[in-house]
Amino acid sequence: MATPDRQATTLALAHALSAAERGLAVIPLSRTKLPALRSPHRDEPAPQGPPCHGACGRFGHGVYDASTDPGRIRALFAAAPRATGYGIACGLPPYHLIGVDLDTKTGTDAPAALRELALRHLFTIPETVVVLTPSGGRHLWLTGPPDTVVPNSAGRLAPGIDIRGAGGYLVGPGSRTDHGVYTTAPGTAHLPPAPCPPALLRLLAPPPRPRHPAPSTAGGQGHGLVHFVLSAHEGQRNTRLFWAACRAYESGIGPALADALTEAARTTGLPEREARATIASAARMTTYRER
Repeated sequence: MATPDRQATTLALAHALSAAERGLAVIPLSRTKLPALRSPHRDEPAPQGPPCHGACGRFGHGVYDASTDPGRIRALFAAAPRATGYGIACGLPPYHLIGVDLDTKTGTDAPAALRELALRHLFTIPETVVVLTPSGGRHLWLTGPPDTVVPNSAGRLAPGIDIRGAGGYLVGPGSRTDHGVYTTAPGTAHLPPAPCPPALLRLLAPPPRPRHPAPSTAGGQGHGLVHFVLSAHEGQRNTRLFWAACRAYESGIGPALADALTEAARTTGLPEREARATIASAARMTTYRER
């Protein structure tokens, strides 16, 4: 007889394969909602260039392992026998998924805050997939246009509202965590992710690129970009960091400037882990656009 964890892994794999059939790229998650596979580079020295996003051919690169291929998904879960859930990668074709995470653990009323934003900016949240979290929150699934990169953010729109965009992932329905099971809200499982309202998309997108590029030449490379991040106020830290990182990688100085941008973001109050994830997302998206 299978152990409870093995049963949870089998069930998570079944749900992940079902999501992949809908065109959603998935990865195995642990009970803590983190990727279930450890990085193969964890014991290696810090890379001199951009971090590896799977070019080495091994598993353990987080959301960059995400796939819709059934064979690869089975291999990922076989390598992660303790996985009890799965994550759905955001920002990838065909849906270019955007997740709106309405949290309840902060003591704020995130749904009310979203309704207030909708009234203020004249948009309506369409009928779409809604995933209920064990803590009482909910994830709204929306789709974005392929030419718009939506970065991850935490509390930027309003307290309790987190956004999962490029380089991020959503916990898939059917996943089991330490706190319970994620489920699809009644009446929404059959729906496709709905297009993000244009007015909301404008709030989520990073600021437009200025007409004149920020200073980024040899010697004092990137001081302007670092200052741009340092001058961020709460609510715009992640967006400014993403924008600055994109400009740095477009200018060819991204790897050299990554640590300085991370430190600048930490100075403004952004957690280092979130800062590095945002910079990695910018590196990936900038490389993707240049192909």
